[in-house]
Amino acid sequence: MVLLDVQHVQKVYQTRFLANQVEALKDIHFTVEKGEYVAIMGESGSGKSTLLNILAMLDKPTQGKVFLNGVDTQMIKNKDASAFRREKLGFVFQDFNLLDTLSVKDNVLLPLVLSRVPIHEMNKRQLEVLNSLGIATLKDKMPYEISGGQQQRVAVARAIITQPEILLADEPTGALDSKSSATLLDIFDQINEMGQTLLMVTHSTTAASRAKRVLFIKDGMLYNQIFRGDRTSQEMFQLISDTLTLMANRGE
Repeated sequence: MVLLDVQHVQKVYQTRFLANQVEALKDIHFTVEKGEYVAIMGESGSGKSTLLNILAMLDKPTQGKVFLNGVDTQMIKNKDASAFRREKLGFVFQDFNLLDTLSVKDNVLLPLVLSRVPIHEMNKRQLEVLNSLGIATLKDKMPYEISGGQQQRVAVARAIITQPEILLADEPTGALDSKSSATLLDIFDQINEMGQTLLMVTHSTTAASRAKRVLFIKDGMLYNQIFRGDRTSQEMFQLISDTLTLMANRGE
């Protein structure tokens, strides 16, 4: 079942000098099946972040359409967009984006509070999510009292407590050390095996090698894609590295 359908998306930005335009995305089209784990890679300036912002409904394409579970996201009215994002999309960012004035528990519960979920349902979901991510003992701590790896797990808990249709991750291992990165990627594997659809933008070959499919973007267009199939993470790592090298050489 196709969950995300990106149809020939183009994004053009006007510069301060109106005669000049920057074409961040030229023609991006792909689909993501329900339950997939997809990584997106490309050099800085390739259009990865622009694409993620469009998928997250934080920006709109100049041309093309994005459908989430059959819903044309451009047709959602501005007054309904925040609720749609909160209920249908989960977000994990490089810098965690936790609120320092709220405890771990309250950070995780925030999306449900905003959606006015009944208290008994909030408490039930919170307990399940915190336990599944191994951070239940941290629930009363403040973000500045825990490590970066623990903060990122809190961010994941906040992202999945709404039971989103798709989890969007923007360089999720970028601010973590190698041990914390491995733990986070193990968590992504775990929640994907439970049925959560993931789409991750990353510079990390190690992170991308854990995905089931890797899309490569170059100069605003889809350059190539690799399917995991029966490959190990080590084999995926090598294949991704080779593809990135080929992309860089062709750009010279």
